[in-house]
Amino acid sequence: MSDTDAAAPVAALPTVLGALQDPVRLEVVRRLANAGQPLRCALTYDGISKSTAAHHFKILREAGVTERVTIDGNVHLRLCEEALNAEFPGLLDAVLRAANADADTPE
Repeated sequence: MSDTDAAAPVAALPTVLGALQDPVRLEVVRRLANAGQPLRCALTYDGISKSTAAHHFKILREAGVTERVTIDGNVHLRLCEEALNAEFPGLLDAVLRAANADADTPE
């Protein structure tokens, strides 16, 4: 059983880019995109507190990058890929390509 919160419309480009510029939020988006399905919130981040994660989730939601979905009583995040691609064709693909390349590069 799935229940979706009303997704925010995709925000203006500067807001979307601002949401994606933070390394924690970019990692959340990268994990969601690579999973190809909604993920439980806790699977989208490492090394930060729940309250910090909630702050990052709010920024992504308000920018229209993600939405909350309840599946079997658990909150999941879903990437608003179709909406982003409709509003900014190619942007998400380019950002994810770069984020995945950075993730594959040893520090």
